[in-house]
Amino acid sequence: MKISVIITLKQDVLDPQGKVIHQTLDGMGFEDVNEVRQGKYFEIDMKETDYAKAKTKVEEMCKKLLANLVIENYKIIDPK
Repeated sequence: MKISVIITLKQDVLDPQGKVIHQTLDGMGFEDVNEVRQGKYFEIDMKETDYAKAKTKVEEMCKKLLANLVIENYKIIDPK
């Protein structure tokens, strides 16, 4: 079972990489962009077949390793 996770900086945390991307886009002529915030995307292929159990394990991974909960949020994307 594949589970996707998106990790982003919390809204009140400065995002210098996002700022550079925004400035670069602006310089390329994409002037309609208000803000860019970058993040990380993980696709985790689990051996677990029960979604609830797999999601619980991925949440634990996020809390222990994948996300810095002081400055980042994570979102697990439910499979369709």
